[in-house]
Amino acid sequence: MIKIALPTKDSMQVDDHFGHCSFFTVLSVENDRIVDSITIPAPETCGCKSGIAVTLRELGVGIMLAGNMGQGAKNVLEAQGIQVIRGCSGSVQSVVEDFLSGKIEDSGQGCSAHGHEGCHNN
Repeated sequence: MIKIALPTKDSMQVDDHFGHCSFFTVLSVENDRIVDSITIPAPETCGCKSGIAVTLRELGVGIMLAGNMGQGAKNVLEAQGIQVIRGCSGSVQSVVEDFLSGKIEDSGQGCSAHGHEGCHNN
């Protein structure tokens, strides 16, 4: 079983910016099927400084499918053993299905200049 987290906003859409999401959707996947889903509230502080990476690791998350994030957040997640795949958009369901069918790869691009310069360079 693998656990996948997605920064999420209204109507179960992947949020375009990791640090500004409303909550995280954590899906348990077995044999390419979603077998469980939970949501956890997003911290009120910048994503890379919030401790969310530790929380996700403790939940067993191994993959983060995100719209975009700064390099600092990516570094913090990867330091917790969570693979980061950026450039995702759409509904949580469709993004996970596309990932499981091999249609999604990391965009290789991070965001910058959202007033959290330290988060983008850590």
